[in-house]
Amino acid sequence: MQTRFTARTQRAIHAWTLLGVAAYVLLPWYFLQRGSLWSALPGLFGGAVSANGLTQAISHDRFWLWSGLAGLLLAGVGSLLPAGRRQGGVLVVGALLGLVGLSLGGFLIGINGWSYEWLSTAFGPMEQGQYGVGWGGFVVLVSLVMLLGAGMARLGYFRGDVFVSASVIGCTALLALFVVFPVGKSLMAALYTEGGEFALGAVWDRIGTARVWGLGCVGGGTSCGVAWNTLYLALLTAAGTTFLGTLIALVAERGSNKRLKKPLNALAMLPIITPPFVVGLGLILLFGRSGVANQFLEWTFGVEPTRWFYGVFGIWLAQLFAFTPIAFMIMRGVVQGISPSLEEAAQTLRASRMKTFMTITLPLLAPGLANAFLVGFIESIADFGNPIILGAGYAVLSTEIFFAIVGSSLDSGMAAALALVLTVFALTVFFVQRRLLGKTSYTTVSGKGDAGVPMELPTLVSRVCTWVAGPWLAFTVIVYLFAFAGGFVKIWGRDYTFTLMHFKTAFDLQMGDHGLVWAGTAWGSLFTTITLAAIAAPICAALGLLIAWLLARTEFKGKGWFEFSALLTFAIPGTVLGVSYILAFNVPPVELTGTALVIVLCFVFRNLPVGVRAGTASFKQLDRSLDEASVMLRASSMTTLRRVVLPLIKPALVAALVYSFVRSMTTVSAVIFLVTAEYELATTYIIGRVGNGDYGVALAYCTVLIILMSLATALIQFTVGERKLGRRTLGANG
Repeated sequence: MQTRFTARTQRAIHAWTLLGVAAYVLLPWYFLQRGSLWSALPGLFGGAVSANGLTQAISHDRFWLWSGLAGLLLAGVGSLLPAGRRQGGVLVVGALLGLVGLSLGGFLIGINGWSYEWLSTAFGPMEQGQYGVGWGGFVVLVSLVMLLGAGMARLGYFRGDVFVSASVIGCTALLALFVVFPVGKSLMAALYTEGGEFALGAVWDRIGTARVWGLGCVGGGTSCGVAWNTLYLALLTAAGTTFLGTLIALVAERGSNKRLKKPLNALAMLPIITPPFVVGLGLILLFGRSGVANQFLEWTFGVEPTRWFYGVFGIWLAQLFAFTPIAFMIMRGVVQGISPSLEEAAQTLRASRMKTFMTITLPLLAPGLANAFLVGFIESIADFGNPIILGAGYAVLSTEIFFAIVGSSLDSGMAAALALVLTVFALTVFFVQRRLLGKTSYTTVSGKGDAGVPMELPTLVSRVCTWVAGPWLAFTVIVYLFAFAGGFVKIWGRDYTFTLMHFKTAFDLQMGDHGLVWAGTAWGSLFTTITLAAIAAPICAALGLLIAWLLARTEFKGKGWFEFSALLTFAIPGTVLGVSYILAFNVPPVELTGTALVIVLCFVFRNLPVGVRAGTASFKQLDRSLDEASVMLRASSMTTLRRVVLPLIKPALVAALVYSFVRSMTTVSAVIFLVTAEYELATTYIIGRVGNGDYGVALAYCTVLIILMSLATALIQFTVGERKLGRRTLGANG
């Protein structure tokens, strides 16, 4: 068995080495701003932009590119050695030589030569600069990262498993490049004064004010600082979404009325497949100054309409609608994974259903509850849409950051300093969660047979779930009915005549001389959004679950920071993340601004934490003996992950796929600065219509989006399937 694994990994090492060397010769090294890869082939051995890496080094005096080729050749020598520590040492040295050399050259040399003035002073001006990394450079860097992982495994790290080692190092490289680097570059602006001078005190000069940390509301004043407002709202939202999500999950999976399962799942999913401003608009139509509720109170009791709904209560209610489905999706998988045999054992020992629920079922929900709370907290502090629409005088950090970026002051340093506060809040909750859970085991799914019947909820718990979750879901229907109605009337508030005019404006189809014509103004943005979201969703789900598997099954130094890096994008408001991507990827070595790729990358890493948290909660319930049994039966780590583990975490896979797809379709703040005329998205089109007062067209577009995403969600669930645990259902005989 070991001989077979070694031969397989040896072939993989040879393949990565040859692929890297081939990329140096057969692919253009730099990024092509115009034209396709095929159109660049004529200039592969001569063009200053389209030439391959070898030609760039020889003919265009880009000497720093030799380091990558030297590293690959050294790794190639190592690949010919027998598997062992000696081979590992040569592979690591070769890979590091290439990675460090190319990275230093990439970050220190820009389009016009040296990127920093002190380098120009020290070494003199450089006549030849460089562009962003293209296909050739990308393939070479990936090959070097994989060879580094193989070398680390040969040295004995990661238990000598090449797949695990390469996965950890590869995921670390991705998180470093597309999460830590852009966010870090953006936050570094907080350490510079307005004159561009580095000063540690610049952070406190910006945020050490009553506007941020004031406690006026405690001492009888009008309001507290935005930091305390954000923290208070986030704690309320996290507690509320976790509570509601858990109740809905219990009703859906353990409720006595199984006919409610599908309607509950559909209604709970509705807010997550909706553009964020639709919920706010529906709530305003209900509870705004001219909303139905205020008009009814005025007509019935003579109560004068006020703006009572706006502020912390309105934001909190909107965030409950927006983020409870995430908690439900996490908790549903956790509830499904609880082994009925433990509950049956407790009842065999004469424990009542309530006692069993409180001492067995509820404690086993702990990892899911903690994960749902963490996600709800971070989503709340990063939320921008609901506070900007419903906040009124209740300011939070995300809106302050937005106004610092787009306001008249254009203070990127203030935005960076406020984003740093958000990061500290997220980091604190992250470590508190880890401390509370500790190293307690929550394993319930093992390799043993389990045909137990899931325990029905105790009567009191069932009533609480029904009385709380039922009205909330009914209220959800009401809010969306009002929001949908806006797309079918001429002018809301003035002319309620039924019309399909708004749908025709956005999605008109006509027959022309050359066939079908997509005449509606929204078709282009819709096709672009669907394409980019469909590309991002599987990448996001696969990467998220791989990271979750590594966190659950592998021990390595820096594991805590690795996990936090995967969650960092939830702690950063979407507007800041978008600006971070512009600052980081507008210049070499990674030059992506204005392309579809930068939008896809933003989708992937913005939505990555949900896949990680959902996967982590599911992996905590899977006994390690399943992995060990697979390995003993001569399966590799990759085969074990694909054939044994993945089928048992289908709820987490569905959650990651659905969430990443629908959030990519509906996100606003993260991509508002990244879209271009060529790559307009659905949400930016809708925002433009709202800005022009075309609410009917905007709501009509939202209706179409919801229908499309509902179909996509059903398709994903049907394709992935349900997890099969070999259990009987309630009411089964024997």
